[in-house]
Amino acid sequence: MSDSLCPWGGYPAFPQTAKRCHWRSVIKQVLAHIVAQHGGFLPFGNGRSYGESCLAASAQVLHMRPLNRFIAADWETGLIRVEAGVTLDKLLALVIPKGWFLPVTPGTKFVTLGGALANDVHGKSHHVRGTLACHVPRFGLIRSDRPPLICSLQENPDLYAETIGGLGLTGIIDWLELQLVPIRSSQIDATHVPFDTLDEFSALSPEVDGKYEFTAARIDRPPQGKSAGRSIFMAANHAPDGSLIFNEQFKPNIPITPPFSTINRLSLRLFNSVYFRVHRAGRHDSRINYEPLFYSLERILNWNRIYGRRGFKQYQSALPLTNSSAATREMLDAIPAVHSGSFFSVLKLFGRVRSPGLLSFPMPGATLALDLPQQGEVTAHLFPRIERLCARLAVASCRVSGTGRG
Repeated sequence: MSDSLCPWGGYPAFPQTAKRCHWRSVIKQVLAHIVAQHGGFLPFGNGRSYGESCLAASAQVLHMRPLNRFIAADWETGLIRVEAGVTLDKLLALVIPKGWFLPVTPGTKFVTLGGALANDVHGKSHHVRGTLACHVPRFGLIRSDRPPLICSLQENPDLYAETIGGLGLTGIIDWLELQLVPIRSSQIDATHVPFDTLDEFSALSPEVDGKYEFTAARIDRPPQGKSAGRSIFMAANHAPDGSLIFNEQFKPNIPITPPFSTINRLSLRLFNSVYFRVHRAGRHDSRINYEPLFYSLERILNWNRIYGRRGFKQYQSALPLTNSSAATREMLDAIPAVHSGSFFSVLKLFGRVRSPGLLSFPMPGATLALDLPQQGEVTAHLFPRIERLCARLAVASCRVSGTGRG
């Protein structure tokens, strides 16, 4: 069965013809058929990567989402084995009531676990737990040139390292093991701290990171000079007590994609005015559900449609800590010159927990993520300008990605 798939960000507009795979036993047969007809392909999870990482030049993909079965679980230790098409939300629905949670989660719960490992996703807990791969002891890999493989630090270690963060180029992940973390409550104890400069963030973040498992800061607007700008630093831990409830609340839906982006200077100013007025009343603590912390954008379904038919792109950089304040300030200052602004600007620190993968994105230092409506000047002027800033300020230590959160 074939269908057409597009990337979540809507850009580039390059629909993929997808061949669904329902059983692991036929993966090799299906991929051989695709290769024979089209010459090349990529595996495709749930299509939540923002850029082109899940798109094949041949426009042919093997859709792994139907492989969504749970294979085994040890509820005493929290070690589970699942097929690669299981999404994080389906996993959370099963494990939260049993007192377990994801060790690492990106900003969306609708990615598949196979796709999350292929991107080696990170989250707000990187300084404590590293990337997802740090908690995946083994996975299965399907290649056309060999029988099905098991990859781990002991079994096929080279392919284990190369596949993590490899975006499907080494083969197809058909199942994986994941070590969950125990929780006593699905609630989160959160602290919100307003700050006004990037230098304040640089001083505050290392101090808070030692006390909290989850940390990140949302930046309102590009700072003009050293003391301008407003931001909210968020730090949180799993609550030590409370109920274990998977959140299934009703969520509003954006039913259509407008012909133009609703993200502009006026809408950004209005939204940020409300958001920061709520959080600017000094440092305050609260107990919240896990969803607003980890999946704040997904309180509205199909939120990607607000960017219109041209879609959006995410730019994420990782910079050594010594240069991060200056580099981040210059990157943010570059936006108003060629663009209306970023709806979602998140700044956080990566820790020193190394991934077992060769191509993992995080490095010790600071990371800035910017979501921008796709306009001609984004590709032609803004992204190249930011890349030059990264290269100049971070020299050879800079790593830059345009593919989003995985």
